[in-house]
Amino acid sequence: MPTDLSKYLVVGVSSRALFNLEKENEIFNDEGIDAFRAFQTGNENIPLEPGSAFYLVQSLLELNKQANERIVEVIVMSRNSPETGVRMLNSIKGLNLDITRVALSGGEPLAPYIQAFSIDLFLSKDEHDVQTVIDSQKCAAALLYAPPESFNPTDNRVKIAFDADAVLFSGESEERYKSEGMEAFHKYESEHEDEPLIEGPFANLLKKLSMIQQHFPQGIEYSPLRIAIVTARNAPSHMRVIKTLRNWGVYVDEAYFLGGISKDKVLQAFGAHIFFDDQDVHLGAASKVVPSGKVPYVSNSPLANFDKLKIQS
Repeated sequence: MPTDLSKYLVVGVSSRALFNLEKENEIFNDEGIDAFRAFQTGNENIPLEPGSAFYLVQSLLELNKQANERIVEVIVMSRNSPETGVRMLNSIKGLNLDITRVALSGGEPLAPYIQAFSIDLFLSKDEHDVQTVIDSQKCAAALLYAPPESFNPTDNRVKIAFDADAVLFSGESEERYKSEGMEAFHKYESEHEDEPLIEGPFANLLKKLSMIQQHFPQGIEYSPLRIAIVTARNAPSHMRVIKTLRNWGVYVDEAYFLGGISKDKVLQAFGAHIFFDDQDVHLGAASKVVPSGKVPYVSNSPLANFDKLKIQS
């Protein structure tokens, strides 16, 4: 019988997200495919260094052991050909990463294969691929920043942090804040705190993570998978977030309502293996201390158009 991947948390990670392949990417861009092929085949027994998603992937795979069953599947998705992908495959084997499924597209875009592999979360350093997946609304996707220089987690738990609006929730509230201001935003949110927020691009991922927490024998409160919300919201708009999560039946371990305080120190204290946000203003500082990914807006959305108008002005 074919394996039903929909039962697992399935993470699709590009080779450049899993490993540091920036030098190799420069060779490809500057010197072409022949030089890239020669470099990769000539160095195929030299292990690759960790990339932005490495520690997240490594820790997620360890959850299978702690749950005593397979609940996470990681699929490496690369534009390499089978020939140029040997170095990456050797690195996976040498690091004992429990990854058995690989997609090597030989230069073709990766986004069309999202549904074929039942991907829940796609992590990449290719802006076009990430934007295509976000526009398709087939799964959560993020464009990864460069990894922090000194990140090396010692906690054997997995810690994932999310921004709220335009990530877990739709961009509706963010649009109101940008168009009408903070006072109108707080007023509306407090008046509608019993009305659940609309699901955003990472809502289904959050629900699946919450479901996976229940697979561990120690109970959801002590699960080795910890989830945090780190948001610029603060009182009185915080209650709508909490009540929405309750309505979704989602358990979140920690929530930080910062009201404009920089997120980087909170994320560092939390020890996030990854942080997802939609705004560069937060991600710039956060990515220096924890692995971070940007969640783009859908191309034709009001928030995307708002940003375009801002750039033009």
